[in-house]
Amino acid sequence: MAKKEAVLSAAVCPEGMSLAQWQVQLRTQAARKGAFAVADLPDKNVPGLFSVTNPKTRRNYRVAYVHGKLKPEEKDYQMSIFASGEAQILVSTTVIEVGVNVPNATTMLIENAERFGLSQLHQLRGRVGRGEGQSYCILMTKRKISGDTRKRLELMTATTDGFAIAEADMQMRGPGDIEGTMQSGIPFDLHIANLSTDGQVVQMARDAVCDILDADPELASPAGAMLARQLARLGSRIRDWSKIS
Repeated sequence: MAKKEAVLSAAVCPEGMSLAQWQVQLRTQAARKGAFAVADLPDKNVPGLFSVTNPKTRRNYRVAYVHGKLKPEEKDYQMSIFASGEAQILVSTTVIEVGVNVPNATTMLIENAERFGLSQLHQLRGRVGRGEGQSYCILMTKRKISGDTRKRLELMTATTDGFAIAEADMQMRGPGDIEGTMQSGIPFDLHIANLSTDGQVVQMARDAVCDILDADPELASPAGAMLARQLARLGSRIRDWSKIS
């Protein structure tokens, strides 16, 4: 079995929609395989990737399209003609982020990539590179982007390591709210630990606790009883458990 090649990623700043169409068509025709194109607005009449699905648009290739407002049967049909090769390009929103497997697809083009987080970009890139041959991921952005956005895109083009991306994502966004619903930021103030940088120490502490409870689940041993008393003292003073460090 041939070894899978890493997906090559590049960030580009388009002058207009014509570059997007050109990039997709070039890669598709060169490889004679399929290409994903991800956009955030499923409107055929708005300039952008979805506009290529408009029947009035002249092209020599077939385009399928998928978005969250489609009925299930229409979505299945559009996916099937892309997977079979009847359509060469699938224009979609992020509904294809997970659960889509088209090994023949070799190109992923993401419009307005600056609007997506690292984890989402990595998931989308994972839709290609599943078969043989070289695959590509093109991240299209606006000309003016923030420093944080530039760091995200630079990381995406530098590595395909999901663990490295997840770690960088947490460092950039923060771990979120352990007790609440916030998915980013640091809403609590740990006195010692930093979840973004002390992950290994936190894991070691967790492993140590698991070993203690496996050996003495009731904390009945002398050492276990001492821990139980200390936890009881802490519990009588702590009301906000997110303050524990």
